Amino acid sequence: MTTEGELLWEPSADTVERARVTAFTRWLDGRTTAVHPDADYAQLWQWSVDDLDAFWSSFTRWYGVRWRQPPSATLADDRMPGAQWFPGARLNYAEHALFPPPTDRGEVGAGDTAVVFAREDGASRTLTWGELRAQVASVRSMLVAAGVGVGDRVAALVPNTPEALVAMLASCSLGAVWSSCSPDFGTRAVADRFTQIEPVVLFAVDGYHYGGRQFDVRATVEAVRGELPGLRVTCLIPYLDPSATMDDALLWSDVLDSEGELAFEPLAFDAPLWILYSSGTTGLPKPIVHCHGGILVEHAKQLSLHLDLGRGDRFFWFSTTGWMMWNLLVSGLVVGSTVVLFDGNPAHPGPDALWRLVQDVGITCFGVSAAYLQACMTAGVRPGADFDLAALRSVGSTGSPLAPEGFAWVYAEVGPDLLLASVSGGTDVCTAFVAAVPTLPVRAGEIPCRALGCAVESFDPTGRAVTGEVGELVVTRPMPSMPVAFWNDADGSRLHEAYFDTYPGIWRHGDWIKINPTGSCVIYGRSDSTLNRGGVRMGTSEFYRVVEQVPGVADSLVIDTSGPGTDGRLLLFVVLADGVALDDVRDALRAAIRRDLSPRHVPDEIEVVDEVPRTLNGKKCEVPVKRVLAGTPLEQAVSQGALKNPDAMRAFATR
Repeated sequence: MTTEGELLWEPSADTVERARVTAFTRWLDGRTTAVHPDADYAQLWQWSVDDLDAFWSSFTRWYGVRWRQPPSATLADDRMPGAQWFPGARLNYAEHALFPPPTDRGEVGAGDTAVVFAREDGASRTLTWGELRAQVASVRSMLVAAGVGVGDRVAALVPNTPEALVAMLASCSLGAVWSSCSPDFGTRAVADRFTQIEPVVLFAVDGYHYGGRQFDVRATVEAVRGELPGLRVTCLIPYLDPSATMDDALLWSDVLDSEGELAFEPLAFDAPLWILYSSGTTGLPKPIVHCHGGILVEHAKQLSLHLDLGRGDRFFWFSTTGWMMWNLLVSGLVVGSTVVLFDGNPAHPGPDALWRLVQDVGITCFGVSAAYLQACMTAGVRPGADFDLAALRSVGSTGSPLAPEGFAWVYAEVGPDLLLASVSGGTDVCTAFVAAVPTLPVRAGEIPCRALGCAVESFDPTGRAVTGEVGELVVTRPMPSMPVAFWNDADGSRLHEAYFDTYPGIWRHGDWIKINPTGSCVIYGRSDSTLNRGGVRMGTSEFYRVVEQVPGVADSLVIDTSGPGTDGRLLLFVVLADGVALDDVRDALRAAIRRDLSPRHVPDEIEVVDEVPRTLNGKKCEVPVKRVLAGTPLEQAVSQGALKNPDAMRAFATR
């Protein structure tokens, strides 16, 4: 096994010299005495969290935010919750996405490529910046005709296509609030989200492609429409059948046939931009409201300084429109990058499908989930040997912790001179708390740094910040992209309960983290699903790393049934590869866990299951399964609409 902390990559002097974070650091020279032009990343980060006012004021000038009305201050109130960023300012996110500020890499032209789209069946198309702007103008005019204005909600049941991007930008240009779901969500999952926000316009497709099959979703669309009494307009995007229609619906092609005027509503920094949703494993999903200014400056920072993106780059992250990574992906436009959208099964027709896309499109930053990289490793995929990846400069990983072996596989089989950007954050802030940067080395199993402007700490049970120990991931100072509200949470009580109940005035995220003396970080999974055996606490990601390295084990779920003051049992559920029986792996599993974790973490029981239950965003359902096994009725333990594979959860309820 690869050792955690093993050095895998160091940036060359040329890489450091060309990095946009280096350009930003040198730009600060003469504008602040707090940062030396040759400051290392640790010094830059410390300044960025010690003086939030100076950091964000400097960054917005360096990036080139177009203030329709300048702010009276940068951070007028640093309380959490309730921080007041850039009071008095007026701006619009969509304006920056369609007309990104010029950078050190130049200015995009109307004829440059803004969007590349590819589908699993080989269908593809591109949009120039000029074409993208024209389509947004047409859709915007349709929305104006429908009476859509500031604060109205626009919803979409659409795949990751140019139409989704165009509709989002058109809505946001008006000050309407965008919210989307992937068309593979079930009817109840979609309705549970959209009924809370009461949209006035719905964009929807007739169906979608996945794994070589086509799925008609018009029945779902009709059912959801029936639960939205305030809906004024439905716009159908024929996606499976070019001749598809729907009663009382506009057709996308007709909307684009009408030219429109492109304009941008000047909005307050904290004006709602879009609504994302918690996984909703218990109760209704929480509608998380993000704002125009907060998302703009946070995404511009994350993409330019951490992922080193700008004009000339082709930015890809595998996502559906129901996951926050879609929102980060399309924000590639705000730094002048070409965004690459993909719709379909990432492993169709084979596990190397996305690597072929890297070659064919010339992707420079390729983002996927840690589970995808693990699956490629297990399948024996060799992207660097089989494809021309000469354009590729970085590989992104998120969604769950990437095991050290996954890090090593990227450098062995993708390329030896890449930035492996393992990042961790959440839908709650629509960004990453901890990330990579092209000026720092990459070590196996470690995330290189805390992100600029993110005052991340690891708290022990007494609320004391610790280094070199696993603790609660907290954020001690505000970030611009923290949610401005939950929808329909007038007094803010739900938002306060979600993040600030444990440590008043401090954001508790719910992950275990270790911050090393070097500044690198390791994420150990959710803190509410910890394995606590005889006083030895362990994150589930450590457990899965060991279990899923045992030959024959395809997937796993571990549950500690212990409760407050009670010692329960440790249960391991495994999905086995074809032709493998539990007797073939049981002894190897116990031996590996005893050797690589601890004797206390050897499971009391090991059982075979057909599938591990996962949320719509692919996360393992550890806490809901624990509730079901403790006797909580299934309907109370988890919302079925929040599950990607509900039958897998029902199997635990009948166990």
